Amino acid sequence: MKLTLPTWLTLLRIVLIPVLVLTFYLPWQWSNFASAGVFALAAVTDWLDGWIARRYQLSSAFGAFLDPVADKLMVATALFLIVQGHPTPWMAFWAAVIVGREIAVSALREWMAELGQRATVKVAAIGKFKTVVQMVALLCLLYAVTPDKNPPRPEPWLGEPIFHVGDWMLAVAALLTLWSAFLYLRAAWPALKAGERH
Repeated sequence: MKLTLPTWLTLLRIVLIPVLVLTFYLPWQWSNFASAGVFALAAVTDWLDGWIARRYQLSSAFGAFLDPVADKLMVATALFLIVQGHPTPWMAFWAAVIVGREIAVSALREWMAELGQRATVKVAAIGKFKTVVQMVALLCLLYAVTPDKNPPRPEPWLGEPIFHVGDWMLAVAALLTLWSAFLYLRAAWPALKAGERH
C-alpha cells in the first residue's frame, strides 16, 4: 500500500492527538496556547489533505477511510478535555450530542454501504458548515479552559470572552449536528425501508 502525501497528513493528525492531551495538561502558563495551537494545526491538515488529494488526484481508498476516523478522534478528544476542564451539565450535553451523532451517522453510512446506497448519505453542505463552526468553537474552548481552573481563565488575552464565544458556538454546532443527522436519516429512510422488505 502506497502512502500519499494526503494520507501522511491524516496520519500526522492522529499523531497530534496524544500531543494535544499532553499540552492541555502541562502545568505551564502558556499551555492553553500550545493546546489550541496543536488543535489548529490538526484542523489545517484536515483541510490541506483534502485539497491536495483533489488538486493532484492523490485520493486513495485507505485515505478515504482514515480521514474521517482521524477527524472524529481529534474532535472527540478535544471534547473530552474541554468537559473535564469545565464539567458543567450543558458542556457535557453538547459534547454527548456531537459524539453521539458521529457514532450514529457512521453506523448509518456503514448500513447504507451494505445496501449499496452509500452515496445517499454523502456529506452535505450543512455538514461542512457544522464542521467549521465546531472547529472554531473547540479552538476557542481549548484556549480558554484549563484542567485546573473553573470557571475559565480570566487572564488577559481575552480568555473569558473567548470562552463565551466558544461556548455559544459549540451549542450552535451541536444543534447543526442534530439537524444534519436528521437530513442524513431522511435521505436514507427510503433505502432503509426498502432494505427491510427484502
